[in-house]
Parts: sequence; structure tokens; C-alpha cells
Amino acid sequence: MTHHPHADDHGAPPLGDAQDNRRQVLYWRLLARLFDPEEQAALESASLAVVEDIGLPTALLDPGASVDSVVQRHPDLAAEFEGLMVPEPEDEEARDRAAEVRRAALVSKVLLNVFATGSGNVSAEQLARWQSDADWLERALGCRPGELRGGRGAAGGPGRSGGGVGPAGTGPAGRGVGGPAPDLSRLVPAIGPELGSIEAGLVKRMHLREVLADPALAARLTPSMSLMEQLLRDKDNLSGVALANAKALIRRYVDEVTEVLRTQVEKSTVGELDRSVPPKRVFRNLDIDRTIWKNLTNWSPEEERLYVDRLYYRHTSRRTTPQRLVVVVDQSGSMVDSMVNCTILASIFAGLPKVDVHLVAYDTQALDLTPWAHDPFETLLRTKLGGGTDGTAAMALAQPKIAEPRNTVVVWISDFYEWRHQELFDSMAAVHRSGAKFIPVGSVTSSGRGSVNPWFRERFKDLGTPVISGHIKKLVHELKTFLT
Repeated sequence: MTHHPHADDHGAPPLGDAQDNRRQVLYWRLLARLFDPEEQAALESASLAVVEDIGLPTALLDPGASVDSVVQRHPDLAAEFEGLMVPEPEDEEARDRAAEVRRAALVSKVLLNVFATGSGNVSAEQLARWQSDADWLERALGCRPGELRGGRGAAGGPGRSGGGVGPAGTGPAGRGVGGPAPDLSRLVPAIGPELGSIEAGLVKRMHLREVLADPALAARLTPSMSLMEQLLRDKDNLSGVALANAKALIRRYVDEVTEVLRTQVEKSTVGELDRSVPPKRVFRNLDIDRTIWKNLTNWSPEEERLYVDRLYYRHTSRRTTPQRLVVVVDQSGSMVDSMVNCTILASIFAGLPKVDVHLVAYDTQALDLTPWAHDPFETLLRTKLGGGTDGTAAMALAQPKIAEPRNTVVVWISDFYEWRHQELFDSMAAVHRSGAKFIPVGSVTSSGRGSVNPWFRERFKDLGTPVISGHIKKLVHELKTFLT
């Protein structure tokens, strides 16, 4: 009898094939659960047998159990979830198929908890649990919790520490699955907007007013951009305890984002060095390299000692020219992310010396929010999301503020879907030709995802003022370049 190469002496399939079958069972269950909420009995029972056999807790198969609750009961699993989905190159012959089965069970848990959100109403507790599970997904991808959603874990902002995805998408050392490691540099950032979309959907399914009226439930809410949008839309319908809780959540979110943006703004100082002002003769300003260089003629070879006749100090005084920053923000619903970020950014620049900030918000009408530009919390409370857009109304308020064009920068944040597009563009081109720096901004969100009217995009490009879209760091860089 000829020995079958894919069977052992008892006719059973080789161990590698058996492990592959187990892994496939877990992933088939994952797909079935994602695309059909109805339980597939055969897949469930087979998956249960696999999980029990490899020594993992059966809670991994419970749709109602959060990753947090599983980790609390089984702390040793926390380390396995970290970097779980960041593969590394691995020799096919060295594959650990048993480890792949174990990983399939853990990956399935994270993905199902995040992407299978069901339907119907959502409680504050369910939203908080989803946000926690999304944190675990980001950690599994090698990111900081909240990083892909651009919130709590963004650079310089609050959030738990953790590894980050490098420029080549390599993150912390992961567990290989065989074959070449995929390029995560494009995959991982693309997940962020999808997580944000799911979170926004969950927030919309909440009975937010009832949650806000209960201080205990409101305290469980985690401030996020999706929640901010709902609060800003509904704030005029709230009162009493609900309104107070809504304001507290807005304040918390504003403070978190402000801390992140302030760090980015303060990385460079405003103004050029003013060498006409003598440097302060204090130790922190001592220029050691220049002092040594200027005194080298006093070097004594016999004593191997440098005698210093004169100390040299660095100039620290800076020459600043009063600059005017005019920020015009489209407050229609589609621009809420950019509006919140830029309102906060305007307040930070308002706190810098010699920077005169003016703030205008508009939909079909325009509102001058300059008196509150230094306080983003108060500014946001005065905005009204929704409605159409008429940029010409905002331009009527903004143009008189351009008293000295050469010292003025106008930042216009919108998707530029305007019904009087030619008239608005002509006035924007006139601002640019006057000598003012005109910066059109299509989106400055954490994800950078946003739609801009192609008609405006092409004309801004021809004008020499291309639309900025992407991370808010781009806008910070443009403003710092102008103000320094």
C-alpha cells in the first residue's frame, strides 16, 4: 500500500491541515456573524469546540461580552490583544498553525464587537462599551487607543500610551501569519474614518436627551466628534440638568482638543530674532560654542586650560508685527468636524502676542463671533449647525476686517458647495489680489476625509491658493509660516 503524503499512519489528516480547518471555522463564523445577525448553529457549535479545545475562554464567542470584560477575567490575554493584527514576515515552513488558530479566535472577537453593532436604540453604556472595544481594535492594529479616530490618543493628546504605526506601516512587532507582511501604511489610516462613521451612527441611535438628563448615564459618555455634533445640533432643545451635562461634555472635548492643538502651535515661536535688543546675560542664554570659539586664542597648551575673557549670549528677543487672522467657518452640518477644530485653533492663536483674531461663522446668514474668539466653548455654544450655505453673506462681514492686506491672513473653511459660486469666488480672488494671504480649507479633520466642490478646487489651484485638505497640522503649519 502506498503511503498518502497528506495522512498519518492512521488515515487522519496531518496536524497542519487540522489546524487550518479550525482556523477556517472561526473565520467563517466571523463572516456569518458580520453579514447575517441570525446565529448559524453549526458554526457556533464548531467554534465553541475549537475555543474550548485550545484553552481560550468561551466568553470570546459571546456577542454581549466586551473585550474589557474578557481581559478583566483573563488578564493574561491583554498582552495577546496588543499588536494582534500587525503581522511580520515569516517563513512558511516555520508557521505556528496552533498559534494562528488562537489568534483567529481573538481577532474574531475584536472585529465582531466593533463592526457588528446591530440595530435599534443604543444606551450610553452600549456606546461606552463600543468605544472601549474600538480602543482594543486600534491597539490590535499597533496604534494608540483613539489614534485612528483622531481623538484621545492623537499625538500630544490624552490617551493611553502604546506603539504607533511607522511610515512603512510596520507598528510594533506582531505575530506572523505566514507569507509577506501586508503594507499597513494605507490600510490602517483608512480604518479610522470607518470607525468614526460607526461611532456617529451609534450616537444617532441614542436617546441622547434622556441620557443627558441622568447625571450617572451622562458621566459614562466619552466626548468624541460624533457626540459633539449631536450635542451642538440639539443644544437649543435642552434645559436644566440635561443642558448642564451637555455643556460639561462639550467643555471636556474642547479642553482635550485644545491641549493637542496648543502643543502643535507652540512647537515654534512667533517672530524673528531682534538683534537690536542686547541679549539677557543669564546662564540659560549662554552660547557655549561661540564662547569657546571666540576665546580659542587664550588656550594654554602648557596648562591645557582655556582662559575666557568674554562670554557670549544668545539673542532671544523677537521682532513681531501685529498680524490679523480672519477665520471664516462654514457651520453647515457637513463641516462640523472642521468647524470645531478651527474654532479651537482660532482661540489658541488669539492667545498669542500680536495676533489679532476675528471669527465669522455662516450658513445662509453670517454671524460675527469675534468677541468670543478667545473662548472656543462659548463660540461653539453660539453656533447653529445645519441649513444651506451662502458664503457671500460671510464675505460681507470678512472684507471690512482686511484693513492691512499685507499683514492679514484669511482662512476660509468650507466644502464650497455654494449656490452663488461665481460671485463668491470673484470676491475671494479679489482678497488674494489685494495682498492678503488667502487659505481655502476643505477639511481639517482628524481623518482628513472630506468632500470639496471640484469647481472651486480647480479655480483655487489656478489662482495659486490650492485647497488644504487633511490633518489640521497642515493648517497649523501654514499659519505658523505666515505669522513667523
